[in-house]
Amino acid sequence: MTAQPTPTVVLVHGAFADASSWTGVIKELKNDGISVIAPPNPLRGLASDAAYIASVAGQTDGPVVLVGHSYGGAVISVAGAAENVAGLVYVAAYVTEEGESLGELQDRYPLSPLGSNLTEWTYPVEGAEPAVEFTVEAEAFPEIFAADVPAAVTEVLAVAQRPLAAVAFTEKAATAAWHTKPSWALVAGADQAINPDVQRFGAERAGAAVVELDGASHAVAVSRPKEVADLIRDAVRATV
Repeated sequence: MTAQPTPTVVLVHGAFADASSWTGVIKELKNDGISVIAPPNPLRGLASDAAYIASVAGQTDGPVVLVGHSYGGAVISVAGAAENVAGLVYVAAYVTEEGESLGELQDRYPLSPLGSNLTEWTYPVEGAEPAVEFTVEAEAFPEIFAADVPAAVTEVLAVAQRPLAAVAFTEKAATAAWHTKPSWALVAGADQAINPDVQRFGAERAGAAVVELDGASHAVAVSRPKEVADLIRDAVRATV
């Protein structure tokens, strides 16, 4: 029996971050000869963001393993319906069901400190009223987002945030690819941005293979890239 091609890993960042948050994970995977793409996640709304990531996957030769951090988990749950997606990996992420919004998922459990430490902004929309977007308050960012990351790094991350459109919290997922694709999940045990119970619930509902890292913050891909890469390697090996 002929082995299938080794999947390309597509890393999808979440809110309040960019693709550079995967730097350590990228180094780990490339050292193992695994092909990696880390595209920008537009952060403008679940349907449009998922369509963009599905387009990236669809233009990638061979099978793809989608990896989503935080809000990126909701994005890959929808984008993962693309035909060449072979597996899904959730990293400190929302694992949404079809017809469910981020708000509905996180409201199942006590809210994290994130919601009360957001700054509201607006951005122009052609032909319409300005739309709302959010960032994390800079002073609260280190504790909420990256408590196990060196202070010098969190200072940079806090001022380099990419905002998330407010509509992303209420827009319902059009599908849930984990119903038909194998999945893996990493739970960040000390996450102050997404309640770890929300992560556990979504992962268990999806039937994901789960790894939990005690003491890990929401920025687990920055603070513990080897452990994140290890889980992604498991997914790559399982889908070959």
